[in-house]
Amino acid sequence: MEVIRRKLGIRFLEMRSQKESDLMNHIEGSFQGVRNASIYYQAWLPEGDVKAVLLVVHGLGEHCGRYMNVVNHFVPLGYAVYGFDHIGHGKSEGRREFVERFEDYTSTLEIYAKMVKCWQTGKAVFLLGHSMGGLIASYYLLDHRADFKGAVLSAPSIKASDGISKAAIATGKILSIITPKAGLLKLDADGISRDPEVVRAYNKDPLVFHGKTPARSAAELLRAMQRVTAEADKITLPFIVLQGSEDELVNPAGAQMLYDKASSNEKTLKLYEGQYHEVFNEPERDRTLKDVENWLAVYV
Repeated sequence: MEVIRRKLGIRFLEMRSQKESDLMNHIEGSFQGVRNASIYYQAWLPEGDVKAVLLVVHGLGEHCGRYMNVVNHFVPLGYAVYGFDHIGHGKSEGRREFVERFEDYTSTLEIYAKMVKCWQTGKAVFLLGHSMGGLIASYYLLDHRADFKGAVLSAPSIKASDGISKAAIATGKILSIITPKAGLLKLDADGISRDPEVVRAYNKDPLVFHGKTPARSAAELLRAMQRVTAEADKITLPFIVLQGSEDELVNPAGAQMLYDKASSNEKTLKLYEGQYHEVFNEPERDRTLKDVENWLAVYV
């Protein structure tokens, strides 16, 4: 691990908490990410041998601690679950939701993925990206196709909404240069889940950013979408896409597009009729988690 620290210039503090249950341990800490930002991470580890690893890449404005449904399902099955808060998110440093370049996200993912692989030598590692995290994962896989065993992409933010005009996109690009930190868009929390408790918890979560996405960040997200759309055929590893049909926060057509264009010989698309954006937080979450469990079992 010391070699990896020196090579990447990582400084990190690891803190092991008390055992959270009879089936898992919780670890948290931080490392130096892009632009010298302190990046917060967490891990949930099974008591016994690790079967495989899930690396969670969370969505815009949220944090990796919102994936406890994933943790509670997979850790008792022997999976280790790792996650980190993006720069400008959760407990990580940085202006909220602001990035200079989209690669700030993927570069941080690369640093953390190398750390996880060092901790879990020889174990299969799967990316699990949700929403913007699905975009980050897809973008990363265009250039790093051999880094992971496979990927789980939940409501990936791959395609801009049909309701956004070309004029609005052009205006956003101009604002990203003139006033890059000016807020443009705000997420409608009611669209994350049909479960009112999930929405209530989201609205009260102090680690969730409830403001407007900065112009520069919005422009960088659009640039990343355009590249993934143009180069999706470079994705060759096994993956599964999960998408709610009534998702109004990302364009569901992006999931179909990614499935159609990727060159992977082993790919699966699960469309959940009537579900909203966060399929791991919908009332039917147990079915979705079981679908992912069954898919993973093929490759572990």
